Amino acid sequence: MDIIYWSIIKNSLKKMKKLFLMMALLTGTLAANARTLIVYYSYTNNVERIVNELRTQIDADVVEIEPAEKGLDYAANNYAIGSAQIAAIRNNPGDAASYPPIDPVNVNLADYDCIIIGAPLWWSSMAAPLQTFLFQHGNDMVGKNIGLIVSSASSGISGVEADARRLVPAGNFLSPSLWIRSSQTSNARSLIENWLKSINYDNLTSGIESISGGNPGRYTAYTLSGLKLTGNATSVSGIAGGIYVINGKKTRLKR
Repeated sequence: MDIIYWSIIKNSLKKMKKLFLMMALLTGTLAANARTLIVYYSYTNNVERIVNELRTQIDADVVEIEPAEKGLDYAANNYAIGSAQIAAIRNNPGDAASYPPIDPVNVNLADYDCIIIGAPLWWSSMAAPLQTFLFQHGNDMVGKNIGLIVSSASSGISGVEADARRLVPAGNFLSPSLWIRSSQTSNARSLIENWLKSINYDNLTSGIESISGGNPGRYTAYTLSGLKLTGNATSVSGIAGGIYVINGKKTRLKR
């Protein structure tokens, strides 16, 4: 009797598994395994404009770092507040008390394979509030791909790069970093596009597991969340511009 019952249960499980797979195919749902997070701080809004442009070119979640103390005029007295914050960090970079408090950030870094940091430059260093975030979470970025975008008026960005590597010692930093001067912000679109190519962003992660390549001259397209858009189609002209997985390869469609 036990053998008979087990046989019935086993066959039922097989049928359920087959039904689940059929439903997944019908709904176009596949497991996504690669995601990008953009973390940035912006006081003058230059970095925010850069991040907004970046979001039109890649599929990513975004976290904005906010100082805990509101209403501070960083520009007053020749940016005296920011200067004092940077000096405190330089004097004792290993002490949490050296870093200005920021609002709590609700993000699980384990969900991301690539993290892009958008940083203003303050006195040849990374802006202090962003340093606070990295001081708190840098050890959670072990082995992750780290991209760095820096905005400054004219100063070089080597100090910001050094801060990032100090705060994220086990990150896999993508080279080169992207330096966008304040006067170049209006050209951010092309600068970002060229930078993404230079770091080989499209091939860093596939975004979706186990999708067959499809037939030559035919296109099977999925969103990065796994929703099937076309199957064995002769064209992708009906799909809006963006990042997709087409014939098993992460691809950007330009419109």
